[in-house]
Amino acid sequence: MQPNNRSKAQESRAAIERIYIIMRHLFIRGNYKPMGVSGHSLVQALLTLSPEIYGSMADEEHAELDGLLYVMERLPKGIEECRYINMISREGLENADFPVLIPKKRRRNCYRIDDDQMYIELTRGRSDIYDILTHLTFLYIEAEKIRNKALDPKGKKTYAWKRIENLLEKEDSGEEINEEVAFAYLSTLLGRTFDEVEHAYRKFESGNQNNLLHIVYWLGKLSIDEYRNQADRQIAFSSTLRERVGHHFYGEQWADNIKRFLRKHNFLDRPLHIISANLHSVMNVLFAKAALGKEAKDLDIASIARMLSKEENNDKQQKVRKYAFANGMTEIPDTSGTNLSVQIIDTAQIDLDSLPKAIYQHNGNLSHPPVIIVMDYAFGEQAFETMDELLKPYEKAGQERNIRVDSISIMGKAGILSGGKGDIMVPTAHIFEGTADNYPLDNGFSKDDFDGNGLQVFEGPMITVLGTSLQNRDVLKYFFTSSWQAIGLEMEGAHYQKAIQSAARIRKSINEDVKVRYAYYASDNPLVTGATLASGSLGEEGVWPTYLITSKILKSIFI
Repeated sequence: MQPNNRSKAQESRAAIERIYIIMRHLFIRGNYKPMGVSGHSLVQALLTLSPEIYGSMADEEHAELDGLLYVMERLPKGIEECRYINMISREGLENADFPVLIPKKRRRNCYRIDDDQMYIELTRGRSDIYDILTHLTFLYIEAEKIRNKALDPKGKKTYAWKRIENLLEKEDSGEEINEEVAFAYLSTLLGRTFDEVEHAYRKFESGNQNNLLHIVYWLGKLSIDEYRNQADRQIAFSSTLRERVGHHFYGEQWADNIKRFLRKHNFLDRPLHIISANLHSVMNVLFAKAALGKEAKDLDIASIARMLSKEENNDKQQKVRKYAFANGMTEIPDTSGTNLSVQIIDTAQIDLDSLPKAIYQHNGNLSHPPVIIVMDYAFGEQAFETMDELLKPYEKAGQERNIRVDSISIMGKAGILSGGKGDIMVPTAHIFEGTADNYPLDNGFSKDDFDGNGLQVFEGPMITVLGTSLQNRDVLKYFFTSSWQAIGLEMEGAHYQKAIQSAARIRKSINEDVKVRYAYYASDNPLVTGATLASGSLGEEGVWPTYLITSKILKSIFI
């Protein structure tokens, strides 16, 4: 192949590498202007890549509405109004009187300092930084589209923009506005049909962010102010954040808290089983049947799961939670900054006869009842930091002591490359995107473990990616159709595997024969138009696969 005849997949992979290098450079530098020279390089690289999740971002005429909703749900409310955005570590703002803003779908502490400035706390490593920088870059690209429609060739405000300003003034003063009039002017500024704008407006209305009118106005206003008045927008990284990233500052504190608890309760000599999952499915599978009594007596795990997933059954959820706390479960809330809460479950306190037959069918008590450590989902590179620290020996009075880990189970959400939402993926290896690092896996799960449960099951290698917001159709199609034959993509698998292999085979801090199990359920299919993460959450589709994987993990522990 000639050097000037590169495939789209190669161009996209090169763009991902450029984005990675540019973001690292900007981070080390400490600050940049999104519309300055450095920021422009990041914008161009992202436009070249044109990730699937950002839809029509590269289309200069049409705003990307689903992508905008996806991004705003992961950024703090009001960020569109802020000219200055400061990325910080945990630096004491949590002790100040600023209200804490936590995005609807991304756990970050954010603080609105004044009208123009937002502070965003990043404590989960480089993945956190790449995630938010790509989202912000997308916002600035969309803001430029709005500005181009808000100003005429002479730099004067268009009629549509003036009307939007007038509508927002009325809304801010408490007056009721005619929404259909707003949709008409927004459709002009966004290059979208009236129906598309109304549909998007309703989606924003149901979220925990400002409405679409407000967001479009402020994105456009700040872009216009920079264009006409040199009122530059700026992103900065605190020196403390730059010093701490990559040094396991938060993961070490997090792991030490867990080990102190295990030692205090004499759990270090018991079989320990670590599960990375959500904080409700393990609890519900273990305790719901006993907690709900007659209400759940004749129900299987799938029926119990669907019942507890409904908002109107919140009282039942609380009943299960209360019962779990009284029968062996303790929750260790996060104080370290990782945003990863942990449940410790002492199975010696569980009535084994009350467990679903799908996970335990023996009679009598267990001779060595295990202790289960359930850690909430990590985020990208944070998976290595937390697992690496958790598997290190416990230190007390200058002496090191290995912890007895019998199994590690990872349940995750992932993008699937063949199949649909809710289907199951069982990895045989993790391949680090953009590097030569590959991690073959002796997985304790196989396809056979999940067949026959009403879901499609796929087995094969999976790609561990830098971020879901950097995924391009051509790159994914290459991994899917080439000799890699990848079945899906996710963000944590290789990071977890690197930590586990290091602990078991190099440091010898855990048993080399530790059982390792990975299984994922599909949250989206980025190769199918309209089925990306921006199309919406799994909803009820995700309930059964979550509980199916959970029950298989627990069954493996109780065997």
